[in-house]
Amino acid sequence: MEIDFDASDHVSDFVTVPPGTYLCRIAEVRPGSTRAGDERWSMRLVVAEGQHIGKQAAWDSLVFSSRGRARARMVLQALGLPASGKVQIEPGDLEGRTALVEVRPAEYQGPSGDVVRRNEVPYDGFRAVPPADAAPPAPAGRRAGAKRDQAPPPADDAVPF
Repeated sequence: MEIDFDASDHVSDFVTVPPGTYLCRIAEVRPGSTRAGDERWSMRLVVAEGQHIGKQAAWDSLVFSSRGRARARMVLQALGLPASGKVQIEPGDLEGRTALVEVRPAEYQGPSGDVVRRNEVPYDGFRAVPPADAAPPAPAGRRAGAKRDQAPPPADDAVPF
């Protein structure tokens, strides 16, 4: 038996942003189908603001099957699209839309045996972007309405400088 312990497995690393939640824009939608014949739309998610703006966050897919319907509804709602009743939607309707998207690294073995690393979006990884005029929630332990950077009022016996 001969084994080379210094040999390394070939790894294709496609992780371009660290794990986290990003404001992402749907840059591209590629229609296709699953092996079972269900319609699938693959979406390319690009970071829309912050330190990693313009970088690809991940690829994710919507599968329009009875099993995939609940997630498709959740993603369409997060993107601000109709998601109840009978809806007519095209791949282009998603392009340019934004949502808060959680990404995390995933690793799998490709058909050639090589290890592939890429970011994935968890099942419930899409959230709607809050309206711009909505106030952020008060941090725990802070009373509502208190201003974050405001100093406490001076005590009655405090001497001003």
